[in-house]
Amino acid sequence: MGQVSATSSAVIEVKPDQVLAALSDYQTVRPRILTDHFRDYRVLSGGVGDGTVAQWTLQATSKRSRDIKATVTVAGHTITERDANSSLVTRWTVEPSGAGSLVTTTTEWQGAGGVGGFFERIFAPLGLKKIQSQLLDNLRREVA
Repeated sequence: MGQVSATSSAVIEVKPDQVLAALSDYQTVRPRILTDHFRDYRVLSGGVGDGTVAQWTLQATSKRSRDIKATVTVAGHTITERDANSSLVTRWTVEPSGAGSLVTTTTEWQGAGGVGGFFERIFAPLGLKKIQSQLLDNLRREVA
């Protein structure tokens, strides 16, 4: 088994507190920035910020999907989503950048072993980076 990770960043010309508030809103904002890769999204408890629990299916490819039940923690300028069904963790970090914000999202998990794991470590991050990039573009449009 090996660690699999994908990271994407974008500068958004909105103050960090506003971006963090938008990202922390799982009830209203999150559903609007999700791509077609996210199915059956729903908030199970909370809805805004720390303690929120949300569930969805991530359809990474036509053949690969993952059911996620994420518990959210917010510490400073970082939002962390931990999946109860796997080792998957996604972190959103919002930092000042000029008059706006640098938003970075990183998703990581313990990948498979063997030959399948080798290909997972190569190809999964490429696909996930495309999804992350689309999410960041949607976030930019949402908060602009």
